[in-house]
Amino acid sequence: MTTRAHEDGDEVSIRPAERADLLAVVRIENDSFSQPWPYDAFERFLGEPGFLVAQTDGEIAGYVVADVTQQIGRTLGHVKDIAVHADHRGAGVGSALLSRSLGVLAARGAETVKLEVRRSNDGAKRLYREFGFEPLRRVSGYYGNDEDAIVMIRKLG
Repeated sequence: MTTRAHEDGDEVSIRPAERADLLAVVRIENDSFSQPWPYDAFERFLGEPGFLVAQTDGEIAGYVVADVTQQIGRTLGHVKDIAVHADHRGAGVGSALLSRSLGVLAARGAETVKLEVRRSNDGAKRLYREFGFEPLRRVSGYYGNDEDAIVMIRKLG
């Protein structure tokens, strides 16, 4: 478990997601995205090492879902979903989640990590650049509202 000081002095702990966390995770997802994942999408990732939650003051402050796949003989990490509750944004929760998930992906053999981000999501793109992610390509109409995605990648190790 990773513990970091939160901006207001509270401790933030990162741990594997549990079934009891799912409703809070789905609430954050619904508040964060115009096309949220459904409950059962998160349920499928329970028990996976890359499904982590951040907790502060006994409540779920954010989460990340990441996994590894084999592509052309290489192990590729994929940050599929990450969000922080509006009350905890800007306090380092997203950075703590992303840092821990990159460690999990590296431990599972990922050589490169990719993610997709809305072209309009400047805050997320800034966070990913701080972690060494570089834009690779744009995918037109990736999101259902016809917004483009930027695929970003980062080498590990």
